[in-house]
Amino acid sequence: MCDWVEDFPGMISVCDVDGKILVLNKQIAEHFSSTGGKKLIGTNLFDCHGNTSGEEIRQLMKREKADVYIAVENGERELVIHSPWFKEGEFAGLVEITLPLEREIKVRKRNG
Repeated sequence: MCDWVEDFPGMISVCDVDGKILVLNKQIAEHFSSTGGKKLIGTNLFDCHGNTSGEEIRQLMKREKADVYIAVENGERELVIHSPWFKEGEFAGLVEITLPLEREIKVRKRNG
C-alpha cells in the first residue's frame, strides 16, 4: 500500500471484482475494529453488507462507473466516493473513499 493511503484522514478501502477486500487504511480499520479491522483484508465485502447495499455495490461494479453521495449517520455527514479501478485497462474492482463533512460543500465553476 502507498504510504499516504494508510494515514489519509478519511476511510479508504479497495476490493477486487469478486468483492475480496484488498486494502483497508487505518481510518476504516479503526471504524470496523469491532468486526475485525485489518483482519477483514482478504474477506469478502458482500459478507458484511445486507441485500440492499450488496446489490448497490454489484450494480456499481456492473456499470464500472463512479458514484458520489453524502451519507448521514448519527447526525454526522460524510462524503462517500465509489470509483472503479483498472489494471492494464481491465476493470479490477472498486475503491471507496469516505471523508467527514464538517461544513457545506463548495461548488466552484471553472471555465477554461
